[in-house]
Amino acid sequence: MKVLVAGATGGLGRSLVPKLIAAGHEVTGMVRSEASAAGVRAQGASVVLADGLDANAVKAAVDEARPEVVVHQMTALKGGINFKKFDESFALTNRLRTEGTQNLLAASHAAGVRRIIAQSYAGWNLQRVGSPTKTEDVPLDPNPAPASRETMDGLLRLEAAVSGDQAIEGLVLRYASFYGPTSFLGKGGEIVELIRRRKLPLIGDGRGVWSFIHYDDAADATVRAVQTGDPGIYQIADDDPAAAAVWLPELARILGAKPPRHLPAWLAKFAVGELGVAAFTQFRGADNSKAKDAFSWQPGYASWRQGFRHGL
Repeated sequence: MKVLVAGATGGLGRSLVPKLIAAGHEVTGMVRSEASAAGVRAQGASVVLADGLDANAVKAAVDEARPEVVVHQMTALKGGINFKKFDESFALTNRLRTEGTQNLLAASHAAGVRRIIAQSYAGWNLQRVGSPTKTEDVPLDPNPAPASRETMDGLLRLEAAVSGDQAIEGLVLRYASFYGPTSFLGKGGEIVELIRRRKLPLIGDGRGVWSFIHYDDAADATVRAVQTGDPGIYQIADDDPAAAAVWLPELARILGAKPPRHLPAWLAKFAVGELGVAAFTQFRGADNSKAKDAFSWQPGYASWRQGFRHGL
């Protein structure tokens, strides 16, 4: 099939493009500038240039590529994430998830695209009460931390627009926290370096649950979603959701770093805000069973423990 990947140079896009080509698809990467194009071409894909926020440019790019399937992986998170100013950190990404999604949908309608796959997230936005993991049937957190409300709205609007589209087969993939090359949880990444320097403390009781997924495993699931599966929302995570009190000390051990210090939740709130404290005390993990069944997919790294040891 002819597949257009919007956001082909992002962390996931770099794994996804070669895997789509290896699966026999004719791939075009949509990138913002010619400076980004060489790497995509080197992987064996064609390139079209467009800023996802420019509706006319997106329409021209989709018209030129004439894809059967569009994969929306556009984000803008290279500057890091500030939990106290979460919405500010995600401001451009939120526009790509709202305006950018609408631009891709409009262009896809006009070009006769059959299917669209869009990136969402499963982590801080899941309900923070009850069971340690959540399925897709559980609504997202109805009371997000104030610093994250605009970002939650962006995710909700993306998911509703894609999964509710009546003219195109729309699939939303809620990826868990990425790790691997170029990620915050990759070699040289922001979180890894904080752990190495013992500057990422364990906050409160550490009972907040995280789900992880390696870029390569996320890409494998996305290739499957291009090829099969009913429209809807799917969570892409490994099989081992883990509390912060488990994964943070273990990652420090894998890195050969000293165990993390402990910081009381009340004190940490001054530094990282409500959402930062919730990351260690209230987060919930993502159940991946729906995606595994629908796509006949199994993560290559069933546990983050294997992946971290292999890649760090």
